[in-house]
Amino acid sequence: MPRKLKVYRTAIGFHDAYVAAPSQKAALAAWGTERDLFARGVAELVTDPRLTKEPLARPGEIIRRSRGSATEQIAALPKAGAGRRKPKEPAELPSKATPKPSRADLEEAEAALSAMRLRHEKEDEAMARKERDLTRERQKLQAQHEAESKRIQKTRDEAERAYRLALANWQG
Repeated sequence: MPRKLKVYRTAIGFHDAYVAAPSQKAALAAWGTERDLFARGVAELVTDPRLTKEPLARPGEIIRRSRGSATEQIAALPKAGAGRRKPKEPAELPSKATPKPSRADLEEAEAALSAMRLRHEKEDEAMARKERDLTRERQKLQAQHEAESKRIQKTRDEAERAYRLALANWQG
């Protein structure tokens, strides 16, 4: 069963904002605030049937109503100099304005990061060159080993042939 809707009101400029919601929290969410306007006395529950009719017909939607005509609103403003309060003096003014934060540490860290990346790229390139050189050297060495092996194997084969021939001649 859906929760019963209540109508809440808060002041927004020269208007009152009404909303039909199941709770104060839902009303605050509809008004787009997380501050508890009810605890501050800025929002309230409305029970007058004339004021609740339209919001209850459109639940969750903010209904704005002017707090009077423009003439009434202007008339309600205080007269020039009458009833106006002197603005409150801040309790303690800082002696100097806070300076703009320095980017020096950030720029130094970015420069160090850039230098590190460049150094790593150079080291990677040097390692790749060494790997290519070692691969070429290994291939050259393997070719030398194969040539030497063939040469020695040929000499061995010739020596074996000569031995067999001499042995055959000796046996008669």
